[in-house]
Amino acid sequence: MSRDEQLKQRWDLVVQKLSAQFAEGDTLDLDAIIYLIGVQELGQPHSKFKKDHKLDLMHIAICRLLEPYGYYEFDFYDEDKWPHYKIKEQLPPLKAGEQSILMKEAIVNYFLESEYIE
Repeated sequence: MSRDEQLKQRWDLVVQKLSAQFAEGDTLDLDAIIYLIGVQELGQPHSKFKKDHKLDLMHIAICRLLEPYGYYEFDFYDEDKWPHYKIKEQLPPLKAGEQSILMKEAIVNYFLESEYIE
């Protein structure tokens, strides 16, 4: 099986499992999954978040997801226990499709690492 096929199968599994767990069967999109990862990383799964905090949660997720690729590095937790990251290396310019593939790959790796999927 090619790397692309394996990524697609694993991505579909992540979407299926998360959608069943958090969206009552509706299919979650990439942004919704990034948001869920942000909530997970913050460690406040039962909190209600305002719109600007939702964007902050997505930022936390993106930093965490791209950390293994060398783009971000965890820096510290603030007084509200929100994680902060610093940029280690600028992301190269990516087309929308390339950006999507990178994020899907990072998300699949995140859930493989946490043993949510195999």
